[in-house]
Amino acid sequence: MADAEFSLAAHPLANPGYGKRSTPYQRPATGSDFAHLPPREAAIAAYIDRLAEGSDISAKMLAKHLPYGQCAVRTALNRIQRAGHLRRGVECVDGLWITRTWWSRTARDDAWWSAFQRGDVPREKPSRSRAYILLAALGRTDAAMSLSHAECRALAPLVDEWFARDADENDVTRALTTGLPTPVHHPAALARNRLTTKLPPEPLRRERPPLRFLECSKCGAPGYAGALSDGDCGPCRRGETAPRPPAGVLPAARVHAHAAAIRAGEGAHP
Repeated sequence: MADAEFSLAAHPLANPGYGKRSTPYQRPATGSDFAHLPPREAAIAAYIDRLAEGSDISAKMLAKHLPYGQCAVRTALNRIQRAGHLRRGVECVDGLWITRTWWSRTARDDAWWSAFQRGDVPREKPSRSRAYILLAALGRTDAAMSLSHAECRALAPLVDEWFARDADENDVTRALTTGLPTPVHHPAALARNRLTTKLPPEPLRRERPPLRFLECSKCGAPGYAGALSDGDCGPCRRGETAPRPPAGVLPAARVHAHAAAIRAGEGAHP
């Protein structure tokens, strides 16, 4: 059954803070995003992709809204996870550990998910960078600052440095077009000078990296993403029973995360 036949109207949201959470830097949706999956998995993946952020995408809730039983949905979700579209885990939010289900329309490998866990997700570089696009359009703001393709490419790293310091397109455009001399003899030289001399200071505080751990899809054991292959831990991949900590004892991964949270709090200053 095609996913277009599945109605989204009645699908509920999960409790606040839970449910579907989309990962950053995904490619725009196309009709072939899940063509590499078997038909059932492709239909379920496309249905999840169309759901609103925060929707309940547990196997139990999906089975209520799709023509498949819980067992079939759970199997499909595991296959979707192994294909790189889904990960489950926990994340520390305001000192509380919240269960998360992260979704990516774009299939990701284990290395990408490891970077995501660290809060260090690499952006996919487009054919034309954000900096290049800004410089190429500069002449529309002021014709005197029209730049060639080669000049845009040469100046783009300087604009990237502005973006790294939390400046946006408006900040850069103002710096390059306000108070221009008349006439402008060398727009590229003027742009280089202003991008260098007017460079903003480095931000006083960077956002703390997130505290999150992915969990094995089979036994639920938390751990670092590097220890999970396609979302499964080593013991589960080998058909073994993963040891569980005694009742009331936090897993080592969460102990390390709590320690990291305390250190981060001690290092923060108003």
